[in-house]
Amino acid sequence: MAQAVEEWYKQMPIITRTYLTAAIVTTIGCSLDIISPYNLYLNPKLVVKHYQVWRLVTNFLYFRKMDLDFLFHMFFLARYCKLLEENSFRGRTADFFYMLLFGATALTGIVLVGGMIPYVSESFAKIIFLSNSLTFMMVYVWSKQNPFIHMSFLGLFTFTAGYLPWVLLGFSVLVGASPWVDLLGMIAGHAYYFLQDVYPRMSGRRPLRTPAFIKAFFADEPVVVARPGNVRFAAPPVDGIQPN
Repeated sequence: MAQAVEEWYKQMPIITRTYLTAAIVTTIGCSLDIISPYNLYLNPKLVVKHYQVWRLVTNFLYFRKMDLDFLFHMFFLARYCKLLEENSFRGRTADFFYMLLFGATALTGIVLVGGMIPYVSESFAKIIFLSNSLTFMMVYVWSKQNPFIHMSFLGLFTFTAGYLPWVLLGFSVLVGASPWVDLLGMIAGHAYYFLQDVYPRMSGRRPLRTPAFIKAFFADEPVVVARPGNVRFAAPPVDGIQPN
């Protein structure tokens, strides 16, 4: 069993493995009082006035207390982050990292702007950790890129992957969780999907290009698609040809 888990862990692509490890270590560290969540949460004043810039990153690593909700999000993180990195972004690690960077920046910006809008500022002020939102963003992007895959929710009903974010959002509401966290992930995910996939098809321009300095950090191996050469197909038998 331990060997199987170790093999599964080693086979994870680099970004997924790094993020999953950091999230688990951070959450366990907080549960054991080794790390204080007060040093991790997003606080714009502390970032600007006290230069605690690490909060812009650490708020994406802490998944609150270790309960069933934590296990669900670890499953989503391990599954959909891996699926994106291995399939949609295969051979493009830098582009995948840039997607996560875009999502983290968009989520942070939404929370900061929302905190200045009357009537909703109190709701945004309560959002001090964006780890769940970033995970939900990855689920949303994957569902948009694979909308026709058939899925089952707890064996109760089946649906296509395009509806997965809405099914999970409905489940969050049913169990009494705040829908704001999931909605933020959907907004950030849709913004990325539109700018990366929809807008380029409409205009022929691609606004989200991975900067060269990010690509310099990742040595992506080219994906080689083998094509058979000199393949000849035999002509169909005469008996199999029907006259018009």
